[in-house]
Amino acid sequence: MYPLSWPALIPLCFGYGLALIHGSLGLSSLPTFGALICAALLAHRAVRWQQVAGHVLFVVLAIALAVHWLPGFQGGKVIDQATFSDGALPFSMYLNLDKPLIGFWLLLTCPWVLAWRGAAWSTSLAFILPPTLLVCLGGAWALGVVAWAPKWPDQAWLWLLNNLLLVSLTEELLFRGYIQGGLQRLLGHESLTLFAAALLFGLAHLGAGWQWFCLASLAGIGYGLAYRRGGLMAAVLCHFGLNLVHFAGFSYPMLALG
Repeated sequence: MYPLSWPALIPLCFGYGLALIHGSLGLSSLPTFGALICAALLAHRAVRWQQVAGHVLFVVLAIALAVHWLPGFQGGKVIDQATFSDGALPFSMYLNLDKPLIGFWLLLTCPWVLAWRGAAWSTSLAFILPPTLLVCLGGAWALGVVAWAPKWPDQAWLWLLNNLLLVSLTEELLFRGYIQGGLQRLLGHESLTLFAAALLFGLAHLGAGWQWFCLASLAGIGYGLAYRRGGLMAAVLCHFGLNLVHFAGFSYPMLALG
């Protein structure tokens, strides 16, 4: 880790310590924290193979954290089988403590993922978000997976905070900051790395159906362009903006097909 990263561990340890005391975090999660620390230390070793080993270990842990495979993390259910609009599937939401560790690791270990572009984030967002909304939500409507359904339910503010901080930020740190940005640093090919990250983002949504693979891949291209032109902030806000319009204006999470 970079020296300036260590002070940031204080509030992080405090927050997860409180979760441990209150039972939202079990002792069985401690090996995961140990493995993440080992990955960070290896990633900053001078020897190349140790750096590679650190990043490989992180990728394995990131996959396991993202799909909630690792023990000891008790995400509290805050929305339980809510139906937000006619014809939509019921929606449940958990405040997960495992997935955010991906973002924390990246911010502490690979600060280059931020790709700060100054004020360019606002211009990038203004030009890229509207066509991304049109292509993705228009495509979702054309495929029959969503319908126009404007709403603002009681749980909306909780959904908003969760989606911004635990979904959009974490996913953009991983897919745009780490994967797209990391491949760009290694290969130096902007278009190839953008499409590679977008494809992996689509694959991460394949479990919801081929439609969401296609739509998420298209969204990933938009987020990737926002990241390339405006840095992480533009990518996060583009991602969150699309999710917010989907949530507030269309069937959420999707129509019950068949």
